[in-house]
This record gives sequence, structure tokens and C-alpha cells, in this order.
Amino acid sequence: MIIPVRCFTCGKVIANLWEPYQRLLAENVSAAEALDQLGCNRYCCRRMLLTHVDLIDNLLAYNIHAHVEQ
Repeated sequence: MIIPVRCFTCGKVIANLWEPYQRLLAENVSAAEALDQLGCNRYCCRRMLLTHVDLIDNLLAYNIHAHVEQ
């Protein structure tokens, strides 16, 4: 869905790291190096970024109001 604003375990703000993390991955930087460059050192915060699945685009396809015929 949408990246959580804070880490569930420690409460550190991580939402601001998502887009830079995706840019680094697109530049063929490994996930570990990308997280190190962003200063994400705690394993709980790293877990939040590594395991996040961005599903918002898939869910928008199921907008019931866009498909209603009048």
C-alpha cells in the first residue's frame, strides 16, 4: 500500500526515505548499499523498507466509482 510514516518498532520516521531508496535501486545500487547511503542503520527500519510492497497502483484499478455506468 503506502509506505508507513514511521517504523512500527522504533518509531523513526522512514517515509521520507522511500523515494530516494527507489531512485538508488533504479541506478543499480544494491539494497544494502542504498540503505547505508540513506542512513537507515537500524534493522527494524531496514525491514520496513525492504519488505514494503507498493500496491497503490493496483488498488486504483478497482475504483468502483470510475466504472459506474449512468
